[in-house]
Amino acid sequence: MSDLNKPAPEPDVPPLHTIPDTQRVPPPRRPAPPRPTPLRTVEDLPDGVIIALGVVFIGCIIAALITGVPELSAWARHHDWSWATQWAATVTDPVHAYLDAHTVGLPITATTVFGIWLVVGAATLIGAWIIEGFGPRLTWLAYGTATVFMVWDASPAAGRTVAAGLAVIAWTILSTFAMRGFSLRPVVNVFHRS
Repeated sequence: MSDLNKPAPEPDVPPLHTIPDTQRVPPPRRPAPPRPTPLRTVEDLPDGVIIALGVVFIGCIIAALITGVPELSAWARHHDWSWATQWAATVTDPVHAYLDAHTVGLPITATTVFGIWLVVGAATLIGAWIIEGFGPRLTWLAYGTATVFMVWDASPAAGRTVAAGLAVIAWTILSTFAMRGFSLRPVVNVFHRS
């Protein structure tokens, strides 16, 4: 009968042999060939040509500013901007009407709540754009949802869908700034255990 407490004999370990580089699979990497020297176009040009190009470039910018700014200013003065003010009124007037109807009996006036609504919207938009944090973006989403709801509720029945649609369009245009840098791609963190 064999002894159970006796350890098993250890196997013989063969000696370790090295493989020459010629027999390695895959073969060893060869060093990359030297890279050619990069082209230096600016340094190869004479100084007079660089100065002449700079003067022409600055002259073109000055000419564009001299002719373009007055033309743009004249166009803006004679352009009808009523569509923008009407669009803003389509969103802000129902919000103000909603706040008028729903602040009755509260110790705060509808005008004050409307001012708070404007300040919160601007601060949230700027905060979400600059900070790119979860809190300002979540507040921006809640602000936009509440705004669309107020526009839907306080708009006349005949134009309710159009007013809410314009509110959604305005909110999504501004959301391009608030959601700057936002990505739906998942972030995968791989941790290596040693």
